[in-house]
Formats: sequence, C-alpha cells, structure tokens
Amino acid sequence: MMVIEELKKLGVNYIAVDLGTVEILEEISAEQRALLNANLLKLGLVLLDDKKKILIEKIKNVIVEMIHSDEAPHLNHSDYIREKLGYNYTYLANTFSEVQGITIQQFIILHKIERVKELILYDELNLTEISRMLHYSSPAHLSNQFRKATGLTPSFFKKMKLKRTKNLENM
Repeated sequence: MMVIEELKKLGVNYIAVDLGTVEILEEISAEQRALLNANLLKLGLVLLDDKKKILIEKIKNVIVEMIHSDEAPHLNHSDYIREKLGYNYTYLANTFSEVQGITIQQFIILHKIERVKELILYDELNLTEISRMLHYSSPAHLSNQFRKATGLTPSFFKKMKLKRTKNLENM
C-alpha cells in the first residue's frame, strides 16, 4: 500500500503492484525516478531498475521461499528455480554468478545453513529430521556442510545457544 501511495503522489500511472515489483504504464522522468527512489528509501525499500539486479532479487526470493517452506520441493534446485522463474537455468546461474560473485549453489548452501541454525535454535527437531526436511542426503552431510560454513558442529552450535540462554537467565 505504501508503494501505491508513493506512485500516486508522484502521478506515476501503474498497471500492477505485486510483491517486490511494480509495472508502470509509461516511462517516468528522471526527477520522478529520483523522488520515488528517495521516498522508497525512507520506507526501507530500494528502487531497482537494472534488469539483471531485478532478476537476481527474484532468484534470491525463490531460493529463500524454497528453503523456508515447510514443504520444501522434491525437485532439484535448478529445476525448481527454472520452473518458478521461467528462464533457462544456465542463464540464471551465469547471471547470478556474474552479479553476486558466488554461485546459486553457494547461495543456497548459505541459506540452508541459516535455516539449520534457526531450526536448531527452535529445538523442535533433531538433526536427522532437519536433514530430511531440507533434503540433505544424510545428517552427516548436513553436519559436514554446517561445519564448513560456520566452523562449528551443529551440536556445538546448540550447546553455545543453551549456554547463552542460561547466562541470560542468571543475569
């Protein structure tokens, strides 16, 4: 709603406003673009008009959605991303690497590890359940990837959390 209000204030005619994207009817002036950008920044939003950057944001959103979904897809990641975005996966992967400096696979691993951390902290699932949920081949594979990314084992990470909680309770 805030984005629509900003567009109306500036007299920008739009076709559709969807999560993360706005389709406008005609080109906007440099002055309108600058005002829109400044007003969106105040709202904590960023105006992206570079097609590659927009595509990268879409890829990131699909990955985050895929990893944080309770029902993670059973397709392999490349097929899932390709189907969601409707682009050739090689094109997506090359564009992502060119702009981000890391591969899509590396980005997926980083986000999976963040999800593992969250799940460990929630303390509702054991490592086997987490590995199954995130489609790791085994708890050992998850553990190795976690250690590579964080320098810690999942069990040590959990112990650190418990220790911090106890220290906070004793304050």
